[in-house]
Amino acid sequence: MDFLHTILGDDIQAGLLIILNLIVIESLLSVDNAAVLATMVMDLPKSQREKALKYGIIGAYVFRGICLFLAAWLVKIWWLKPLGGLYLLYLAFDYFRKKNNKKNEEEEEVDKSKSWIYKSTVGLVGTFWATVALVEVMDLAFSIDNVFAAVAFTDHIWLIYIGVFIGILAMRFVAQAFVKLMEKFTFLETVAFIVIGVLGIKLTSSLFTHFYPESPISHAIEGEQTDLFVSIFTVAIFIIPVITSVLFNYPKKHKSDIVISEEAEKVLDKS
Repeated sequence: MDFLHTILGDDIQAGLLIILNLIVIESLLSVDNAAVLATMVMDLPKSQREKALKYGIIGAYVFRGICLFLAAWLVKIWWLKPLGGLYLLYLAFDYFRKKNNKKNEEEEEVDKSKSWIYKSTVGLVGTFWATVALVEVMDLAFSIDNVFAAVAFTDHIWLIYIGVFIGILAMRFVAQAFVKLMEKFTFLETVAFIVIGVLGIKLTSSLFTHFYPESPISHAIEGEQTDLFVSIFTVAIFIIPVITSVLFNYPKKHKSDIVISEEAEKVLDKS
């Protein structure tokens, strides 16, 4: 029991709920990572796509591993939480803004040509390596998200280690299942960004708790009940639509034929 208390904290049940929540969050972020990487290599010749994606997956492993070792140091920098929260809120806002503006699927592809990294490298090393460079930058961004996601739910270093480690495993073992699930239940992409938005709100709220630690609002935000509510809400908002879709066909599920998902699944199979 002492070992469990060391790993999970004083409240073992709450610790297990946090881990369950982290499994969902880290897996969603890993699926999003895989889908974005697949999108970014679509303009490469078919013979180079799998190679570029392979480098992308390796980069994701490496950066997540680095973030795992830096987690104990990162949690001591208080402003990383609100900064990460703002970034995740931006991701969610940008997704829903583009979702409203898009008229066809082609517009959903990442326009990497607008990136200064791509522009500054393509003339020097060619299209393939310029794409790989941009893919690795995205890997770093998603890896930092993994740490922020874990920190958002707990400051217990062992749970953070577990959360980030789950993110590493998710790229290979869990993401493949989520890709297939998101092909079948296409509405889960929207659910994923709702979850990321909720996570962003929780992270950003730490700005208030830092400057007003004695406020009743701060105590409520940092309380175990709030953490429990966020954990249950995050899991429920993902599971309930799947259940209702299976039982009542609402939201409606559609079999996706998008090449991006096929490419993401293919590279995950071979990694």
